[in-house]
Amino acid sequence: MMNSLADKDRHYIWHPFTQMKEWIEEEPLIIESGEGAILRDVHGNEYIDANSSIWTNLHGHRHPKITAAIKAQLDRIAHSSFLGLSSVPAIVLAEKLVTLAQTTLSPSNARTLSRVFYSDDGSTAMEVAIKMALQYWQHSKQRHRTKFVAFSDAYHGDTLGAVSVGGIDLFHAAYKPLTFEVIRATRLSLLQKLMEEQHDEIAAVCIEPLIQGAGGMKLWERGLLAELRRLCDSFGVLLIADEVMTGFGRTGTMFACEQEQVVPDLMALAKGLTGGYLPLAATLTTEEIFNAFLGDYAEFKTFFHGHSYTGNQLGCAAALANLQIFEEERTLEKLKPKCEHLRAGLEHCRNLPHVGDVRCIGFIGAVELFTDAATKQPFPLTDRIGIKVCNEMRKRGVLTRPLGNTTVVMPPYCITDEQLDRVLNVLAESIRAVVG
Repeated sequence: MMNSLADKDRHYIWHPFTQMKEWIEEEPLIIESGEGAILRDVHGNEYIDANSSIWTNLHGHRHPKITAAIKAQLDRIAHSSFLGLSSVPAIVLAEKLVTLAQTTLSPSNARTLSRVFYSDDGSTAMEVAIKMALQYWQHSKQRHRTKFVAFSDAYHGDTLGAVSVGGIDLFHAAYKPLTFEVIRATRLSLLQKLMEEQHDEIAAVCIEPLIQGAGGMKLWERGLLAELRRLCDSFGVLLIADEVMTGFGRTGTMFACEQEQVVPDLMALAKGLTGGYLPLAATLTTEEIFNAFLGDYAEFKTFFHGHSYTGNQLGCAAALANLQIFEEERTLEKLKPKCEHLRAGLEHCRNLPHVGDVRCIGFIGAVELFTDAATKQPFPLTDRIGIKVCNEMRKRGVLTRPLGNTTVVMPPYCITDEQLDRVLNVLAESIRAVVG
């Protein structure tokens, strides 16, 4: 007879990105509550949430403004269909997102993002962008533009279109029979040649701006994004920016594209959109792309895509509160010294055993371990080095998840200096415990 929550979890639940054979042999960590940067388990133990609950939570758990906004919306309505209907919070949020995109990305740029299409998460936001790009060219009488370009080690989500443009074999190879073929770029110089040879077949290029997330928190060289925008313009190819992880301050600016003054043709937003409270995503695009879908009913130019919970009122209310917090609490301004604190703290990790690389941008940090730091010889994934480091951190009261042999530090913006120091000290202690 199963009496404990742990037993019931092991018996009934299938967890994402988890080898369940190992899971059912271990004691699961079951979270019961949280506040600010702290999570508490069912036994009352406290942990610092050092990966913002998979990169979603911005202002901390149980932020009073977001909590109040959700409660107030519940007193009105939780959800009604967005197919054939609209809603107050969805309309207000769309205006806010467009205004935000235009003021941050394109104050002096002719290209502007002016339309919002809602969905549920990062994968679906990218799925929408991919389908929009393809159908845009069909309506523009260029049906031969059916190919997509994406980068090696890219990660854009887990729905099939997003998997197709993903480039991590560990995650994506099993589903190859279900996906469409993608032109894979390893660097920008090769993309120039690809564009010259195949641009009239290419619908769009997909990129995670400034930094690749699940591929290991790998930083792009500065200027690459701006050059990619120039290249797409030169050959008449659409640019899709996957800002699912980077959006809403993670790289130090509201959007990563800001830092190279790039306006994409389509931009996917999710994760931090609601402050980490509810699933909601948005794909922003230009008036030019929107207009290509306009026509008489019988022309069937409609964008035939949607979700049961599209534009969910609770999610939109949370997102509006999230944006209000950015304004009222001057979040980005206050984040600057914390970004420097994280960068400086991670730099101290370079002297630790087996640390071959330390990467940091904005409030995203990563430390990668190698068997030989000098030659960058990687540990075999079967050694589970990243998992072991994170398990050691958990024993010391800090929660995060690895990407292979890379340990990620991406806390909520509300984390205190003392808590951040604790995270950095625990990271160093745990690396020494595992490989020192």
